[in-house]
Amino acid sequence: MPRGGAWGERVAAAARQRGLDPRIVRLIATEPPLDDGPLDRAVARLAGYAWVVVTSATAVTVLAERVAGLPSGVRVAVVGEPTARAARAAGWVVDLVPEQASAAALVEALPDTDGTVLFPRSEIAAPTLVDGLRARGIDVDDVVAYRTVGTGDEPITLDAVPDAVLVTSGSVAREIARRMTPLDPRTLVACIGPGTAAHARAAGLPVHVVGPTRSAEALLDAVVEALNPTTPEQEGHP
Repeated sequence: MPRGGAWGERVAAAARQRGLDPRIVRLIATEPPLDDGPLDRAVARLAGYAWVVVTSATAVTVLAERVAGLPSGVRVAVVGEPTARAARAAGWVVDLVPEQASAAALVEALPDTDGTVLFPRSEIAAPTLVDGLRARGIDVDDVVAYRTVGTGDEPITLDAVPDAVLVTSGSVAREIARRMTPLDPRTLVACIGPGTAAHARAAGLPVHVVGPTRSAEALLDAVVEALNPTTPEQEGHP
C-alpha cells in the first residue's frame, strides 16, 4: 500500500475485512505548492466561481482545510465515488459524479456554464480536464493545490515477498519502478484503473490486475479474486 495517513488506514482496514494482510509502504506524500499565491487568491474569490471541480480526495482536503464551507451557489463536480465521499465528509453538496470515473467523462458531463470553473489539482495532474473544458468554451481557473512527491531515494526492501502491490496513481507507479524493482515474479501488480495501468506499463511495470472502477475497494476485490480464483465446476459434478 503506497500511502499512509487517513487513506492508508482506511484502505488497510478494507483489506483486512477481505482477509488480506496489508503493509503500508509510503512511496508518495503530499506537500504544499511551491507558490501558494494562486490558491490563496482562488480561495479569496471562491464565491465568484460557478463550479468547483475536483478529481482527487486530496484536493478536497486541501481546499476544505482553507475554507469552513463552500459559498452558496457554488456547485461541485467530482471524479469518482471516493472523491465524492471526501467532499460530502467535508460538508459539501456534490452536484455531479459522472458514471465513469475519469476526467474525460467529467468534461462531457459538466453542464454548459457562463461562469468560471475552479480546478484545484495536483502539480502533476494531466491536462485532460482543463483542455477539455476550455475546448468547450468554459473558463477554467487552473490552480495547483498540492504537490505529490516521493518519500525518498533509497531502494525499498521488504521482509517478505508481497502477494500484490497496489498502484493507485501514475506517481505511485513511477515510485515503485524507481525504488522497488525488480519485483518478485510472484508479486501481482494491481492498478486502480485503466489509466493507472497505462502509467504502470509506461514505467516498465507488468500489470496483472486492473480494478473495474476507480476505487480502492474495487481494486482490493479484484486482488482477492486474482489471488483466490474461483474454479468453474466440472461438468457432471455439483
